[in-house]
Amino acid sequence: MSYAEPLREPQPLAPAVEPAHFDSAPATALERLRHLLHDYPTIVPVLILLLSVVAFGLFAGDKFFAANNLSLVVQQVSIIGLLAAAQSLVVLTAGIDLSVAAIMVLASVISGKLAVSFGLPAPVAVVLGFAAGLACGWLNGMLITLWRMPPFIVTLGTWNVFFALNLLFSGAQSIRSQDLDKYAPLLKFWGERFDIAGATFTFGSLLTVTLFALLWYVLNHTAWGRHVYAVGDDKEAAELAGIRTNRVIRSVYVVAGLIAGLAAWASIGRVGSVSPQSFYDANLSSITAVVIGGISLFGGRGSIAGPLVGALIVGVFQSGLRIAGVDVLWQVFAIGWLIILAVGMDQWIRKVAT
Repeated sequence: MSYAEPLREPQPLAPAVEPAHFDSAPATALERLRHLLHDYPTIVPVLILLLSVVAFGLFAGDKFFAANNLSLVVQQVSIIGLLAAAQSLVVLTAGIDLSVAAIMVLASVISGKLAVSFGLPAPVAVVLGFAAGLACGWLNGMLITLWRMPPFIVTLGTWNVFFALNLLFSGAQSIRSQDLDKYAPLLKFWGERFDIAGATFTFGSLLTVTLFALLWYVLNHTAWGRHVYAVGDDKEAAELAGIRTNRVIRSVYVVAGLIAGLAAWASIGRVGSVSPQSFYDANLSSITAVVIGGISLFGGRGSIAGPLVGALIVGVFQSGLRIAGVDVLWQVFAIGWLIILAVGMDQWIRKVAT
């Protein structure tokens, strides 16, 4: 005998759980600006450059916009631009290289002495100058990665070492332009001039622009470039992702040294001679161009195009103030405030655009 189960009335479905809502104020215009500058850090230096050109054009008159003056600005910043390119690679990894100018001068002295005093063919002397720059960069990278020393301390020490070697190898004597013309005219190649629409440029200026274009491609379209940014942004996270961070850091200093060797060749053409005392403070100028150009001193952020714009800003300021009759003291004063404002802008962007 079986009994049928009593029918059960259908139970109402449980109400769907509403997702939680959090009140969030819409992003203000200031916050959107901060995020925009974080994503496109070159905007600020480009705007500063344009405003500087307009301001000095109005203040200094037609002399500033003269073709010869503008071309002179480009020529003057070509060497600092090359050093800024080398410095940028290091700063992107959250490092710094205080020795780039000393490497450049040492490499120029080596190339000049080998060609003029020892009679080596000029192409061989140039290649050995490159090798000297590469070796100096390799030494910096090895000291930083193997001994885990701060880049600031290491490169401050090697700056003194390289400068002392420069004076030792050169005997504190310059190589005259006449001797270069006689024994190694190739060393002055990047100083050769050509005219475009009444403006005079040098092959060194073209070299600087070409190098920045090449580095832009490498940093944005190769694995090595992505690793450079990753190491600078967060070294520990990069290691967890399988990136050999020490190898990347060493390679960055080696490439920076190689670029300093290239700048050595270009500097001989720019000056017209080989002087162990030339560009003594160019390392500070290169850091200035990098900072004003929007590359963060904390690493991992910035465009390689920025330091080129930063170098042009410094050149425009110096040229405009000089034409306006401003004392050199106040030119340095103005550049100092530009650096402070650039670092303050970087701090402001990093705090909110995360």
